[in-house]
Amino acid sequence: MRVFLPEWTPQEAVLMALPAEDTDWNYILSEARDQYVRIIKAFTAENIRVVLLCHDASEAMNLFPQCCKELISFVETPYNDTWTRDYGPISVIKDDRLRALDFGFNGWGLKFASDRDNLVNLRLNEKCVFDQSVYRNERSFILEGGSVETDGEGTVLTTTRCLCSPNRNGGLSKHEAAQHLSDLLGATHILFLDYGALEGDDTDSHIDTLARMAPGNTILFTGCRNMDDPHFEELLKMRAQLSMFRNSMGEPFNLIELPFPDPVYNEDGSRLPATYANYLITDKVIFMPLYNQPHNDMLAMQTVRIAFPDYKVVGIECLTLLRQHGSLHCATMQIPRNLFNPVLFDL
Repeated sequence: MRVFLPEWTPQEAVLMALPAEDTDWNYILSEARDQYVRIIKAFTAENIRVVLLCHDASEAMNLFPQCCKELISFVETPYNDTWTRDYGPISVIKDDRLRALDFGFNGWGLKFASDRDNLVNLRLNEKCVFDQSVYRNERSFILEGGSVETDGEGTVLTTTRCLCSPNRNGGLSKHEAAQHLSDLLGATHILFLDYGALEGDDTDSHIDTLARMAPGNTILFTGCRNMDDPHFEELLKMRAQLSMFRNSMGEPFNLIELPFPDPVYNEDGSRLPATYANYLITDKVIFMPLYNQPHNDMLAMQTVRIAFPDYKVVGIECLTLLRQHGSLHCATMQIPRNLFNPVLFDL
């Protein structure tokens, strides 16, 4: 029996990857690294460990003050990009033992180079970064961490556009995709969102941009109240579908609407996929992406507190992450306790 672990499972660390010259961040490398340093400083200020993938550990260490470095483990390995959410390990419990599942990654449906990203978990296993015997190779199936949400009780929430896209696993039907999620993640109740596409999103509607599961039979979702916004109709249909969803016991979910950020554009005038649903849950702290929109930013933080009343909520400005069409959750992968080799944290 397999159980896909929810994000609020007790954690050991957060996995990230530092922007490098041979990644898509090269045109704004200094700004990108500053963004990552600020994020990691926010994590370590809350006593959260970070496992930081990098191309040159000595160079990476020089970016951080000593107080931060004590909580950072620097691991050298090749990678194409920094979105560890989508190529990092997905954690499950199988037969009462923790497993790190290494799924295939093909650059969000062959949109971007991914040859090195697809091998990151394999290389981490070869470097003994994973604790002994937890690694499992499932790379014959393409699955990104940002495309699936769970309540830890067998329910998986995902999107049809992503899981059934033709350039990932050949264009699966919902039934076929559900069977894979059942076999690989132990899902017993699978919900497919059919609506909710954000402008500028490269992921084919990852669920972590749209709707997030929370304890207490709750789903937080991205809403849009501006009828003139091109997202209005699509997100209204998504809300209606969410209201029709039922949990494994046949009960409706408690729905909490997150505000929609004001539009954010890049240099050529294209809209970027800003969303408050892209928050990260750690042990007793939730980190919220902020977009220099004081009213919306504060409302988003207050809204998340409704679903997580016992958590501290910390905001981190993430406008630079948006310039590569991602945000805070995309740039991180939570690591449950005992998944990584404890030697990493004794360095």
